[in-house]
Amino acid sequence: MLEDLTFKSLGVVNYHETLDLMKSHIQQADFSNEIWLLEHPPIFTLGTAADKNHILEAKDIPVVQSDRGGEVTYHGPGQLVIYFLLDVKKLNYGPKMLVSTIQEFVKNLLADLSIDCNFVEGAPGVYVDKKKIASIGLRISKGKSYHGISINFDMDLSPFKQINPCGYEGLEVTQIKDLNKHVSKLQLEKMVINLLKNTF
Repeated sequence: MLEDLTFKSLGVVNYHETLDLMKSHIQQADFSNEIWLLEHPPIFTLGTAADKNHILEAKDIPVVQSDRGGEVTYHGPGQLVIYFLLDVKKLNYGPKMLVSTIQEFVKNLLADLSIDCNFVEGAPGVYVDKKKIASIGLRISKGKSYHGISINFDMDLSPFKQINPCGYEGLEVTQIKDLNKHVSKLQLEKMVINLLKNTF
């Protein structure tokens, strides 16, 4: 377990600025383990190996090339984004272990909300009845992780129709509010922090 783990709730923050902050954070000599909870204004992001053809119609939503793993995804208000800035070397985690640990955390979170979910072999993320509810995209550099997972909470899901989410044509998405109307954003953040404190 990480004794120095800090949680930061950042609200709605610009994607480019946040990416720069993550990169500078993991390069600090006095690095500290942090988990950031935030939202982004509407944006499509492409992973390192993403095919731009999976953006069917960007319309007025900006498209940015990111340095995370994974394909194309959408971020927007009402989606809870969790970034893991962790010393994975100290944790003795490889990439697969980190992905599976984050997936299990989301599974436990959804179970606490009485939502059944599943994983799909070879397609990282979390699904409810074949609809994607959470997308994972990570990067590890010099033993430190950054980027993380986005969980659809209470958002406009229509921009997902403008892309092939995570590179899968016709993949449908869902969100927590459509499956559990009683949880608030504040309650969700508290649940996330409590679960992650016991995960890392």
